[in-house]
Amino acid sequence: MSASGGNKAIIAAFLANTGIAITKFIAAALSGSSSMLAEGVHSIADAGNQLLLLLGGRKAKRKANAEHPFGFGRERYVYAFVVSIILFSVGGVFSLYEGVSKLQDPHPLDPAWWWLPIVVLLVAIVLESFSLRTAVGESNLVRGKQGWVAFIRHSKAPELPVVLLEDVAALCGLVFALIGVGLTAITGDGIYDAIGTLFIGVLLIAVAVVLGIETKSLLVGEGANPADAAAIEDAILAGTEHEGIIHMKTLYLGPDELLVGAKIAFPAGKRFSDVAHDIDAIEARIRVAVPIARVIYLEPDVFSKFNGPNPPTDTIVIKGLE
Repeated sequence: MSASGGNKAIIAAFLANTGIAITKFIAAALSGSSSMLAEGVHSIADAGNQLLLLLGGRKAKRKANAEHPFGFGRERYVYAFVVSIILFSVGGVFSLYEGVSKLQDPHPLDPAWWWLPIVVLLVAIVLESFSLRTAVGESNLVRGKQGWVAFIRHSKAPELPVVLLEDVAALCGLVFALIGVGLTAITGDGIYDAIGTLFIGVLLIAVAVVLGIETKSLLVGEGANPADAAAIEDAILAGTEHEGIIHMKTLYLGPDELLVGAKIAFPAGKRFSDVAHDIDAIEARIRVAVPIARVIYLEPDVFSKFNGPNPPTDTIVIKGLE
């Protein structure tokens, strides 16, 4: 995911949520709707989330130093994880609290302003639709042939999946609020407004759990996807300078930076200077095949000791040595 593409979707979502939040709070204050209040908090939480994503992207660009030799690319994962926590704690829990409170003491909308929440919600749906359209357009540039579920689950760049889920949750929340407020306006029974608020809370918590699980996996450390791993293996095996791959591991240092470590078998009698030249050639092939493989460590070894009666137990034979 390009930084400009991700930032475009984030900024669009931030502007939409900020404007929507202001109008929701005004409508909530005038009408007394708990659904509108919950939606206002939801929009404020989303706007704060977008600022955190922008901050994470900025911090991730810092240069590597002695304390962080592999750079700060994972800052984007940290801030995406914080976003999921905020979405849960600020948006979801508040909405549940407000919904339960209004269930215990339901009251109708203010007769003079019953129409205002409905107008605000309809306008908000239009604005959120534009924000979602921007996120979908930016995601289509990078998701390739993946389905939407696969893209959200397997994307190594967290910003677009986060914005997508936030926008979808926002639209669903607006629909829940519109139904709750509409039924309350028609029947005069505030219980529908309270139920709409509860639905918003459950929705936000569900989205937060999904985001938390996916970003936690990235924080712990994920390797290259199967397609990239296969491309790296093929790039290594494309040459004839070695006997094959003894074992290989990969790790994402950030959304746009992949570490590759491999132990490669060379003929026992090969000169060291030739081995060094061959390793340079292999590294060049890997970078052409998978450009985000920016940190590469290749260790030369001799295959004979791995082919004896008692091979080392920590070695995984992958390809080229059968």
